[in-house]
Amino acid sequence: MRWDIFCKVIDNLGDVGVCWRLACALAADGGTVRLWIDDPSALAWMAPRGHPDVRVVAWTAAGAAQEADAAPPPDVLIEAFGCDPAPELVARFAQPAPPGAARRVWLNLEYLSAEPYVERLHGLASPVFKGPGAGLTKHFFYPGFTPSTGGLMREADLAARRERFDRAAWLARQNIPWNGERLVCLFCYEPPALDALLARLEHAGEPTRLLVTAGRASRALPPGPARRGALSIDWLPHLTQTDFDHLLWACDLNFVRGEDSLVRALWAGAPFIWQIYAQDDDAHHSKLDAFLDWMEAPPALRRLHHLWNGMAAGELPEIGPSALAHWRAATAAARDRVLAQDGLLERLRRFVVQKS
Repeated sequence: MRWDIFCKVIDNLGDVGVCWRLACALAADGGTVRLWIDDPSALAWMAPRGHPDVRVVAWTAAGAAQEADAAPPPDVLIEAFGCDPAPELVARFAQPAPPGAARRVWLNLEYLSAEPYVERLHGLASPVFKGPGAGLTKHFFYPGFTPSTGGLMREADLAARRERFDRAAWLARQNIPWNGERLVCLFCYEPPALDALLARLEHAGEPTRLLVTAGRASRALPPGPARRGALSIDWLPHLTQTDFDHLLWACDLNFVRGEDSLVRALWAGAPFIWQIYAQDDDAHHSKLDAFLDWMEAPPALRRLHHLWNGMAAGELPEIGPSALAHWRAATAAARDRVLAQDGLLERLRRFVVQKS
């Protein structure tokens, strides 16, 4: 089956991360995949080896017409997050399929949310009334946490790879000195409670090594020495998607941001704090609370999320071993609920077969 995925880089590279994982999963499942992306530069460090069955297309106005004619129209056209695919490709996609061929399917892959509207809107049709795709129908495909949504992306071998993971060996390969202290991953925007977190870790009763990811997290960290009381800090280079997963697997507490890393933190199974992407109308507050409700987050974990996202004021709750053990149990229970369901890839294939 031929798949075309369109990705427009807005900011923070989460859209690239989601689309690359999806492209690789479809290719591993036997599909032929083109990933159209307007700025593929992040893939140089996110996926430096590429994938033999994923063709990355630099989505430019000049090259769109030529690329659209380079291969037959896809069987499935996926526009990620409503990015409006190249009109040249849509025009070819709209041409009648050969006799006996399955009907082509056009999907709008939407943002992840635990809010109730996701179950209502998942799978709904959206007729196209103008442009080169006039007369076609798109369908909304919403990832989610319940059986009535599109599910979550996970690779078929994810559990086996997680089981084989050797934390000490991976840390050594990354040149991260580790003497058994608590490991904390910092992947964030500019959280209001960052200074409070650093102070808490600096004066904690147990040593902590903070692993700071490249980009906005590194820039958000206030200047200071790498050793601050009980806190040691390591600044990481840009990591591949595989090594980002390994980072989350290695740490005892993960601070993550955006959509892709939320899902990867859930699969990692360690306690995590999610910094949600802020929206001007504060719609992200309801989105965060809906996720915490679904997760059945303990009160202290919910409060830390609110403080980290600027939705509350006050002192951070304790993040010692007892708290982490409680939060780890809540994370494991939430992960088990989604592991008992089909993943996004299985639901996507099933949906396409139903509509073709």
